[in-house]
Amino acid sequence: MTLSWVQIFRLGLVQACLGAIVVLMTSTLNRLMVVELSLPVVLPGLLVALHYGVQITRPNWGHLADQGGNSTRWIIAGMGLLALGGLGAALAIPLLENHFGAGLALSVIAYAVIGLGVGASGTSLLALLATATAEHRRPAAATITWLMMIAGIALTAITAGKFLDPYSHARLLTVVAIICAGAVALTTIAVWGIERRVIARPAPAPQRFRDGIAEIWADTRARNFTFFVFLSMTAYFMQELILEPYAGLVFGYTPGQSTQMSGAQNGGVFLGMVLVGVAATGLRIGSLRAWVVAGCMGSALTLVAIAGATFWMLPLVPLVVALGFFNGMFAVAAIGSMMQLAGEGRDKREGTRVGLWGASQAMAAGFGGLTGAALVDVARSLLPVADAFGAVFLFQAIIFIASAALAARIMSPRPRVLMVPGE
Repeated sequence: MTLSWVQIFRLGLVQACLGAIVVLMTSTLNRLMVVELSLPVVLPGLLVALHYGVQITRPNWGHLADQGGNSTRWIIAGMGLLALGGLGAALAIPLLENHFGAGLALSVIAYAVIGLGVGASGTSLLALLATATAEHRRPAAATITWLMMIAGIALTAITAGKFLDPYSHARLLTVVAIICAGAVALTTIAVWGIERRVIARPAPAPQRFRDGIAEIWADTRARNFTFFVFLSMTAYFMQELILEPYAGLVFGYTPGQSTQMSGAQNGGVFLGMVLVGVAATGLRIGSLRAWVVAGCMGSALTLVAIAGATFWMLPLVPLVVALGFFNGMFAVAAIGSMMQLAGEGRDKREGTRVGLWGASQAMAAGFGGLTGAALVDVARSLLPVADAFGAVFLFQAIIFIASAALAARIMSPRPRVLMVPGE
């Protein structure tokens, strides 16, 4: 047996829980540090980079899954670690205000635990999906679970934003505690018993982790796709730590308003993913490569508009939603390619391949977020606040254009039933 659609949906709930906790750490707490606590943008940038850096262990989790490890155990344990890290990061906010050293120490520990939890839970989940999903269902399964993660991010950001105003540290801790506890409970219920009911393909012959990575890296398609993942995800995450501070410092948004804006952005991501999922998979319109290129170019153009929003007097929220929409277009097409490529190779080591690309994404996310934050701090010392943020958004747009060019060169279009005019 392979995963049914109901079981795929249940595993997607785990992705939603992952997104629900992580969005509070990368968006809400980041904004509180920069705006309410007046700390340098680079500080939360370093903390978020730490949580991504710890995820360099993703290939190890994937290799463990390939060798017949208990994915269910690591999915639940990883979510528990993520919840503990989330609570610790929220507790650090009042400490940073009154006892900076203690708050910083707690933040470092908390964000490291967050990264470990995301790596263990997320990679084990994707490995289970890749090995237990029928081949013809893999692209759709990836789309469904990713959409559910985005839905979890968007719903959490919008709901949490409403309950955070009027802001207080006690209110923050209450909201975070409820979300973290709910995520652990829902994950346990969602994943329980699935792994025992499906028969994934037999585990490959035992192999050292180093040998498995070397075998995959020797595959030109896998190696080139790793480079694309790093470049495109650097662009994707560069605004992650600066968009909410931009809304607060330049447009005067409250913590609740900027958190809701983040939710609206992820709502745009959701819509972009739905469009590509229906058009490319259901209607056979366009290749994965074409959707990736279109999404990257649309993201670049929207970032140019966001950079000049104050000059042209453009409303911020619609632009942010548009950015999310184009981000979703390119991301879901890239995920579809990842699921197709995961089964390639002599021994079909899906877990290790997914782990390698997950590690590349994590490193890019940390690098992109930290780079964006550091560039804003440097630019603010030289330029007015709005211009400083705008310069970084323009740089991000350039990286998206480079990602589109790389995708056009290395990604092979799949056969199409319906051609797109002008393609």
